[in-house]
Amino acid sequence: MDIVIRYVFMHRATRNLEIKRYSTSQLEERTAQKLSPCFNESEYELIARNLFTGLKDKNGVEIYKGDVIKIYDPLDPSMPEYISSVFDYYGAFTVKCAGMDIYTDYFVIGRLDDYTFEVIGNIYQNPDLISEEARL
Repeated sequence: MDIVIRYVFMHRATRNLEIKRYSTSQLEERTAQKLSPCFNESEYELIARNLFTGLKDKNGVEIYKGDVIKIYDPLDPSMPEYISSVFDYYGAFTVKCAGMDIYTDYFVIGRLDDYTFEVIGNIYQNPDLISEEARL
């Protein structure tokens, strides 16, 4: 299985963000500069490398570290919805859901089997989607 990486670049002159996704096999097949002009360090600054979690949201959108997702239980509308970024916590893709459990606010995203995920943005293009205390 290929590892998929999402690269976030900022154009040095315009400050516009460019987001590119590549698998390890794509990167190994050709030099990075041939894949995208974003790999030209004189024009673009690399902001982040985000790994693919291996999960997709309810709409089939791949979930990456740095994404902002809505987490909810579609079978129980009385349960609260949570908004969290996906982050790395002790080597696992994790989300913060304050109040979901009396013991912890941090949950490995792959272990939330009864919940539905929806990608609503990412921390680079949509930093206002999550509160400061939910940001890691």
